[in-house]
Amino acid sequence: MKLLQIGILFIGLISWEIKAQPLTKEAINWIPFEQLSDSLERNPKPVFLFFHTEWCSYCKKMQRETFKDPKVIQKLNEHYYAVEMDAESLDSIYFDGVLYTNPQTVKKTGQYHQLFRLLMQDSKKPTFPTSLFLDRDFKVTQRKFNYISIKQMLNIL
Repeated sequence: MKLLQIGILFIGLISWEIKAQPLTKEAINWIPFEQLSDSLERNPKPVFLFFHTEWCSYCKKMQRETFKDPKVIQKLNEHYYAVEMDAESLDSIYFDGVLYTNPQTVKKTGQYHQLFRLLMQDSKKPTFPTSLFLDRDFKVTQRKFNYISIKQMLNIL
């Protein structure tokens, strides 16, 4: 009988501990490019664009560390529209009244999406991760072509 009571108590403590933990962690509210035009028209605010690739280790590090920091999440969600995109994506993207595609039919390293190339027009050779900070009028205010630590991101934001 005592063993049964200890078992019930143990199960109760475990279920209480599970309920006490938040079910979902806060995350950056990434929006698709397709939604960005409408969002900017309704409520203009700065934009943060994050371009990555599947093979980029520093991109993954930013996704794993910088974009998981509660302060970074809070600042991006409050003050920016955040958009992330695989620069080698094969998806068609309808943005600002224009359809953008990747001319490739098979995903290849170094074959970049039209929208990425358009936004990077004055950059000779793309490097990843690429982060663009834009003002409310969609004009680039800063370009970063490297890993951005939590501290660096908070200073920029």
